[in-house]
Amino acid sequence: MSTEEQFARDVPDGCTLSVRVHPGAKKDAVTGTHAGAIKVALNAPPVDGRANDALIAFVAEQLKLPRSRVSLISGASSRSKVLRITGKSAAEVLTALLPTVDC
Repeated sequence: MSTEEQFARDVPDGCTLSVRVHPGAKKDAVTGTHAGAIKVALNAPPVDGRANDALIAFVAEQLKLPRSRVSLISGASSRSKVLRITGKSAAEVLTALLPTVDC
C-alpha cells in the first residue's frame, strides 16, 4: 500500500485525509505519521471543539484553501480524525503536508 493510499484517498470532488491529533502542543505543525495517519500537533486544547476548529484552520492554511473547503467527517471527540478536503487530490494534499514523504 502506498503512502497516498494510507493517509489520503481520492473521492469525487476532493479527498479524505486521516489525521492523528496531538492537542495542547507548543506549536501547530505536521510532526510525521502514526498508524496510517498524518500526525498534527496543535496548540489548541481539546476543549469545546477548539482543537477540531484549530485542525481545520491549520490544514486549510497549509493547503491555501478557504476553511469552508475542509470539514471534519469523523472523530470529533477522538485523536484519530478524518477530514474531507474539497478541490484537492490526495496527491496534492500529501505533497503540501508531507513534502519529504515520497508519494
